[in-house]
Amino acid sequence: MAKLVLQTDFGLVDGAVAAMYGVAYGVDGDLSIHDLTHEIPPYDIFAASYRLYQTTNYWPEGTVFVSVVDPGVGSDRRSIIAETADHHFVITPDNGTLTHLAKFVGLKRVSVIDEASHALPGSQESHTFHGRDVYAYNGAKLASGQIAFEDLGQPLAPEDVVMLPLGEVTEGDNQIAGTIDILDIRFGSLWTNIPLETFKKLGVEPGELVQVSIYYRDQMRYQNQMPFTRTFAAVRVGEPLVYVNSLLNLGVAINQDSFSKLYHIGTGVDWHITVKRLSV
Repeated sequence: MAKLVLQTDFGLVDGAVAAMYGVAYGVDGDLSIHDLTHEIPPYDIFAASYRLYQTTNYWPEGTVFVSVVDPGVGSDRRSIIAETADHHFVITPDNGTLTHLAKFVGLKRVSVIDEASHALPGSQESHTFHGRDVYAYNGAKLASGQIAFEDLGQPLAPEDVVMLPLGEVTEGDNQIAGTIDILDIRFGSLWTNIPLETFKKLGVEPGELVQVSIYYRDQMRYQNQMPFTRTFAAVRVGEPLVYVNSLLNLGVAINQDSFSKLYHIGTGVDWHITVKRLSV
């Protein structure tokens, strides 16, 4: 039996997540159910996509992920199931949630779930809680081996899955530019899309200063010099630094403080960052 992992933007202030658990256990009481997070910001499909990419490859092959950030629930948007190139399964709305997995892992196969045939019995008149009635229900059936991937619906070409725009990484004169994809939320650090391997081309060694410039669209919001370090403790409390995050991309942080809150920095393709080597 495969593990079942749930992700939503529901939070834990009401019974929505517990209802999903209940439906899944109703399918098979022996299921192993886990939470990725239920604190995705409301309607933030990009964050849902990123958190799947951050997490899935650490789970055993065959793990079933259910991701429900679904502002289009009840509309004509499709419900899909995908198998990734590294053999994990994701059941989710076709609204961009698979963007990062498609780009950085790859999609092996995708099908459109037939919601009329594969929904929680008795839920036909409910049109606003597909997280319970379609996604948790079918995720539990798949994880428990009660249904096969092929039986859930008709195939969809991976290239026809809805994708969100992603920022580009560009290289210039002793500098690299990218976007601020997401936050290390609890600590307020900025996670960029700049891979360590690309940053290495600048030849910056730990302890060297770099210049960090942050823009919202075309407006500069922050510029400062700071060291590239291996750890937060390499600088004094309250000082900024550039580091390598757990996904081997560049991050920007303040030791024991929130960079994003102090400087009002957001995330997404409109937030650009440039890291420039100062000593050549």
